[in-house]
Amino acid sequence: MKNLLKKSEMARLFALLALACACVGMWGCSDRVEFKWVGRGNMSIAGFIDDSLVVAYDCRGWLETTETWNGGYSEDESCGHDRLLVFNYRVQEDGPRWTDSLTNKSGGYRWYQLTDSIFWRWDGYNILLWKLGETAHEMKLSRKNEGCLLEFEINRMHQWLNDGFIVLGGRLSAEEDSCQYAVLDTIAGTLTFKRLSDDLEWIKACDDVRAWGDDVYCVILDDQGENSLVLKNEGVMIPTPRKFAIGGFWGNTIKLSGNICSIHDDEITCSDVIWYGNGDGLKFYQNEELVVEY
Repeated sequence: MKNLLKKSEMARLFALLALACACVGMWGCSDRVEFKWVGRGNMSIAGFIDDSLVVAYDCRGWLETTETWNGGYSEDESCGHDRLLVFNYRVQEDGPRWTDSLTNKSGGYRWYQLTDSIFWRWDGYNILLWKLGETAHEMKLSRKNEGCLLEFEINRMHQWLNDGFIVLGGRLSAEEDSCQYAVLDTIAGTLTFKRLSDDLEWIKACDDVRAWGDDVYCVILDDQGENSLVLKNEGVMIPTPRKFAIGGFWGNTIKLSGNICSIHDDEITCSDVIWYGNGDGLKFYQNEELVVEY
């Protein structure tokens, strides 16, 4: 019986050795993962500084391939090493006037305009802020809700009343327990999700909204749903130099379709240079002719 036990143990040992040898032939029974950085791309506009400078962002792509020990194969790709670039959009130049690489992370690179010279993006539950000529820094935030439960994904922030910033992303017209907007207090480091009070109920139909001083401005579609209007404090319509369907606020700039405009003393003036979107690189037109391309 003792000999039989030894033979059984020896057989089991040989079986384990055979499996180990097979695993060596299949890269050690583990997956082979390769990660590599590729070229830069995905350039988009973050905002406008003045009547001649535009801020864009891009990222460096990466590719990760996985070959599993049993013959499977998969690919995953995204980008990181994001950076901001400053271009002249009136005169064709060799490239950006200035660039700044911001993070080495491998995801979440999209940047937005907060003020005329400050840009932001989310980094988890906190916010990264970048000011022209400086380096990006993280602002840690505490979150709270006032009168609502369901938060929303944030994609816009503009200057707001009482030196705060209005935070948008969900539907301002959302009902019941949904939060309609939020307010960012950069001094206290708080992000407060809210529902509209009675005096702000009128902005729930706005496509975009911000404040200058004590006045609230709104971009809203007309009753026919074909053209947009700019309203001030609900009852005052600000004349626009041309019709537009899609618009919004970028820092101190107001975009009317492809027109880059500014507003001073309730008068809107537009640049003679037009931007048609984030399609194939950065392209700006004047009198329907391409004048700048990056």
